Amino acid sequence: MATRRLGVGETLGALNAALGPGGPVWIKETRTRHLRSRDFLAPHRALQARFDDGQVPERFLQALACLQGPGVAPVLRCAPTPAGLSLQLQRPAVFERVLSAVAAYATPASPASLGQRVLLHCPALRSSPCALRLSQLRTVLVADHLARALRAHGVCVRLVPAVRDPHMLTFLQQLRVDWPAASERASSHTLRSHALEELTSANDGRTLSPGILGRLCLKELVEEQGRTAGYDPNLDNCLVTEDLLSVLAELQEALWHWPEDSHPGLAGAPDTGTDGCLVVHVVSCEEEFQQQKLDLLWQKLVDKAPLRQKHLICGPVKVAGAPGTLMTAPEYYEFRHAQVCKASALKHGGDLAEDPAWTEIFGVLSVATIKFELLSTAPQNQLFLALADSSISTKGTKSGTFVMYNCARLATLFESYKCSMEQGLYPTFPPVSSLDFSLLHDEYPPLSGSAEPDSSAGLHSPGAPHCCTHRDDMQVPGTAQHGFQLLLQPGTHPGGASTTPLWSDVRPPAASEGCA
Repeated sequence: MATRRLGVGETLGALNAALGPGGPVWIKETRTRHLRSRDFLAPHRALQARFDDGQVPERFLQALACLQGPGVAPVLRCAPTPAGLSLQLQRPAVFERVLSAVAAYATPASPASLGQRVLLHCPALRSSPCALRLSQLRTVLVADHLARALRAHGVCVRLVPAVRDPHMLTFLQQLRVDWPAASERASSHTLRSHALEELTSANDGRTLSPGILGRLCLKELVEEQGRTAGYDPNLDNCLVTEDLLSVLAELQEALWHWPEDSHPGLAGAPDTGTDGCLVVHVVSCEEEFQQQKLDLLWQKLVDKAPLRQKHLICGPVKVAGAPGTLMTAPEYYEFRHAQVCKASALKHGGDLAEDPAWTEIFGVLSVATIKFELLSTAPQNQLFLALADSSISTKGTKSGTFVMYNCARLATLFESYKCSMEQGLYPTFPPVSSLDFSLLHDEYPPLSGSAEPDSSAGLHSPGAPHCCTHRDDMQVPGTAQHGFQLLLQPGTHPGGASTTPLWSDVRPPAASEGCA
């Protein structure tokens, strides 16, 4: 779909199309030392697979140099290099396009189809907070983040399970996680009847423990459907319990009856069918085996069970330096909260944790730190947490503390500029059209990543090869790349104020400037 916003996804699509039919070969450059000379690269090995000896015909090079299209960034040059085909954008033009329409980039891209529905299932929320492991906390935060991203693009999302434990609801509120609540369980009477019919010949008259209805063989179902790829090879029998049927009943109820505030035409309309709905199970690696059983049991007991089920498997979370440490999610939150309070006390003095004005701030900072830690690594990868006080640092570019510190620094900077401007110490911010963007030819272009939901990103279906990817479009420039100060050159200010531009506060002084 045409868009006036420049984007990485649109530019990559146009670059790949310009090289003719075939798989994608272009990648977005992210390494600092290479960004000085290129923004995109078609690696030599990928070109060898597409063209003889990796030599790109001249007509394709000409097409790349003149590349245009909706959302496609303007190209400055494209030339062969030892690493492959290197392409650099017209960076001043990109800055001008983006900064002249900031509002357009602050809103989501074109919404998805109104008929698109996603049922997001996070089994970890059926436990109590004190039993919530760190790997399960990771699944909760991933599910919440995924729900927000999908809704921002017009997808109708329903969250399951509805939380019944009041302590879990309180903990989710602490984490700033918006999740539905419920007071009653969905009825599993129909599913129980279907299960008993399947189990009649399998129990052989043996007496079963309370809450256990019997066993079902699921391996035959997998083999019948020809979907063995992706399933655990040890998957065979499933112990059918009342609790398991209750989980299936809630999923089935959520799938067939959407809330009234859903998209028009979807609410309360079971005849919309299950084919148009994608079910995503967000589980930890410890819960993956049990979730595969639930997936197959649903298909065995319900004729119209959804065929489109994806499993987002999150890797384990371990505490660095203490492999045997078993920390619960509430303990982890309290630990980080105590560190935030301690750091604030060292900075400002006194015990600010008891000050109501600071209570909300400490809570927000604690949650932000936790979310940065648990969401900054690809979901399927193992994650190590460094809990020592020395791990809280504003150095580097990957920690949540670094990001929050610089956001607070910039917020203070802009607030100070606003106050000084009102006092007449600084002029009003000039219109974007008056800025000289040609000075930004060495800065990294602020292209937005492709924000469209990708059903394959981090997800896999048990009936398909397990392949996980992670999308991370945020780039943090190096410490020497705070180049926005070039936009505002020194000028005469009212009242004889200093002519040093405000942006000099965010960069180290050059050697010629000396030190105060």
